Amino acid sequence: MADRERRGMLIKNTGTETVSVTMDTRSIDIGPGEETFITPEEVRDDALREALQVRTISIVRPATKQEDLTLREQLGASE
Repeated sequence: MADRERRGMLIKNTGTETVSVTMDTRSIDIGPGEETFITPEEVRDDALREALQVRTISIVRPATKQEDLTLREQLGASE
């Protein structure tokens, strides 16, 4: 089976309160109804998976290649 390229995701807070997720790579705060991108590595983070399981956040769609690149540049600039 060929290796497939992993992509990040656009996630959304579907609840009525702000959700904070502390992942290995960074912490994110997502207000009610807000959306944010996560990297392919963060998709597999246990804290994010827990938030998905309890349905405090949901995956909207996969990120495009350009969205992935933009997020990586933004995260690299903030270090």
